[in-house]
Amino acid sequence: MNDLKHTPLHALHLELGAKMVPFAGYDMPVQYPLGVKKEHEHTRQQCGLFDVSHMGQILVSGEDTAKALEALIPADLVGLPKGEQRYGLFTNAEGGIIDDLMVVNGGDHFYLVVNAACKDQDLAHLQANLGATHKIELLDRGLLALQGPQAHAVMQRLCPAACELVFMQHQRFTIDGHEVWVSRSGYTGEDGFEISVAADASEAFAKRLLAEPEVEAIGLGARDSLRLEAGLCLYGHDMDATTTPVEAGLIWAIGKPRRHGGERSAGFPGADVILHQIDARDHLRKRVGLRAEGRAPIREGAVLRDASGNEVGVVTSGTFGPSVGHPVAIGYVSRDWEAPASNLFADVRGKQLPMTVTPMPFVKPSYYRG
Repeated sequence: MNDLKHTPLHALHLELGAKMVPFAGYDMPVQYPLGVKKEHEHTRQQCGLFDVSHMGQILVSGEDTAKALEALIPADLVGLPKGEQRYGLFTNAEGGIIDDLMVVNGGDHFYLVVNAACKDQDLAHLQANLGATHKIELLDRGLLALQGPQAHAVMQRLCPAACELVFMQHQRFTIDGHEVWVSRSGYTGEDGFEISVAADASEAFAKRLLAEPEVEAIGLGARDSLRLEAGLCLYGHDMDATTTPVEAGLIWAIGKPRRHGGERSAGFPGADVILHQIDARDHLRKRVGLRAEGRAPIREGAVLRDASGNEVGVVTSGTFGPSVGHPVAIGYVSRDWEAPASNLFADVRGKQLPMTVTPMPFVKPSYYRG
């Protein structure tokens, strides 16, 4: 436990009575006294505040940065307007996903937010490929996520101008004397904001947000159930270096100009594998949503079988979905079983528990699009 890293809000988590657990090398709050279920429900109904400062925040600057990043990321970054954010993937030569990330066009730089467990490798990846021509800087900043249907009302009091942002837009503002970088985005399926703030100002800023009547501190437990209901992948679980974007159902993250026939087709690691799978549709497995009967969640690692007992897939994430009132899961199945309403069985301690392939997301998203 002593070798775990701390975010700038670590002392505040302890002050708030959080139960702390190791996560991606950090000592992080899994829940507060409110409890995971109530934290989940509060975020869906009002507004939750999440500490995501363990994520890596990276600035990349230099000549033709968008074009340079396109050599590593298959998104359309050259076509990304200033002040907008796009979901992206780092891929390897085999077409596998080595991380997923958010990419912001900041005008004279690009701002990347990468997964905590991958940030050292991502930084090395960027340095090895772009370090000779571009400045690459890992930032020491806090990162807070304000999520839920009342996030707009809270932000309206603090910074009305930020409420003019729509989903996946990004801008810098000053709130209570602090320069903050705000995007209209999040990981819950709800409307909300992700706010980057100087590390030494993070605790005061978090307390300012928590002072608002709608806001409660939310831990990793509810973060997981919220993102699962929203059908969102967790890197290292629902995708990894052996998973292609096509298998993961993330074809939409491959910008159209980067595909066959596009003006900037290919030019990224694993393009031959990924573009072939997009065109030929000959990949062997697919990420799907799964619904279990009863109330017992089906956890990661449970083998999926057909009615004859043949292994046809595996669960990669699973929990009880408080908003939908039943267990939800994400998994991979062979292509013969990807169709919605396909009936499978999860092998849990020798018992065969019925599961049904279900469209995602499980909860309709409430992103603010203007």
